[in-house]
Amino acid sequence: MEFDSLILAAATADLSDEPAARPHADAVEFRMDLADAPLAALDDYDGDLPILATNRDPAEGGEADGSERERLDVLETASAHDAVAAVDVELASLRESAGAAVAATARERGVGVVASVHDFEGTPPASRLNDLLASAADLGDVGKAAVTARDPGDALAVLSATHTATVRGDRVATMAMGEAGRHTRAVAPLYGSKIGYAPVDPAEATAPGQYDLASLAMLIERLGGR
Repeated sequence: MEFDSLILAAATADLSDEPAARPHADAVEFRMDLADAPLAALDDYDGDLPILATNRDPAEGGEADGSERERLDVLETASAHDAVAAVDVELASLRESAGAAVAATARERGVGVVASVHDFEGTPPASRLNDLLASAADLGDVGKAAVTARDPGDALAVLSATHTATVRGDRVATMAMGEAGRHTRAVAPLYGSKIGYAPVDPAEATAPGQYDLASLAMLIERLGGR
């Protein structure tokens, strides 16, 4: 997964959603932390779309079980699967030896690394957001920041940070969660965001403010984002 252009990922905890995602998605984000027996599901996967494997830290909105080491071990194991083209590792984990080792193993296997940051409380100040994106892009093949917009100004800050990072030459993926930032999921690709996330079924959204996959694909296409 090169992230040279926008990757639209169908976010799901059930890989049987993959056939329904094919008309609109470029990849499947497999939320392993929300799935039952996720490694067994990977073993059984025979879909066409490549997988971005995520085992989200509870500290950043996920539901992964066990210790930090056990959580990262699941990602490292996932990176050995042929269908897995990228793994998502939190920036906080990448700054520690265990997370850095998972990223190194993934890259040795030809698997990309998304370095992610999540803020469910609000949007950091512009300077902090820019620093987070720069650090994430430095440690990952793409740096992802998902923050929460309380008002239109927060949404504008996310788009501005996306543009700044892109002009700097960093690959980033950005979105403002919540209703005030919902439109950024469709608009951010115009400013350089490299990954969009959406559920096949809107009832199965994995983050606040997500459009369903078909709607997001249509909006991005009409806006000229892909």
